[in-house]
Amino acid sequence: MKNLSALHRLSTFCDAALSDWGGSLASLAIRLYVGWQFLKAGLAKLNDWSATLALFHDEYKVPLLPPDLAAYLGAGGELVFPLLLFVGLFSRPAALALFFVNAMAVISYPQLFSFECPAAVNDHFYWGVLLLVVVAFGPGRFSLDALIGKQRPD
Repeated sequence: MKNLSALHRLSTFCDAALSDWGGSLASLAIRLYVGWQFLKAGLAKLNDWSATLALFHDEYKVPLLPPDLAAYLGAGGELVFPLLLFVGLFSRPAALALFFVNAMAVISYPQLFSFECPAAVNDHFYWGVLLLVVVAFGPGRFSLDALIGKQRPD
């Protein structure tokens, strides 16, 4: 009976450790992967800003915003929010903001929204789901959010 109790405690400890550390590693992987997708898009926009402005004027149909403002906001979001995700600072708000940047990309680009390019629609769908995972479960222990949270007096 004593051995069963010790095994149960060990099993409980292992489950908790794997859940906490495994979830933290998964969250880190999600943050890095999705953040990188958006950062690449933001850097591409910066690389040829005149082409970016032309796309926002001629191709993208961002509702309610003038094309120039939409270009600045879109590129800014794709550059700033991934950096926050990488280090895990304000992770939930950054992931939620990128979720909306992602949704706006799907809504404002008619070819994506009409499902003419299923691979691109799938990518945006997966990125959206992964961002919602970070929003729901947080950045995990490998983040500045976790580090700052540990230093806060209770």
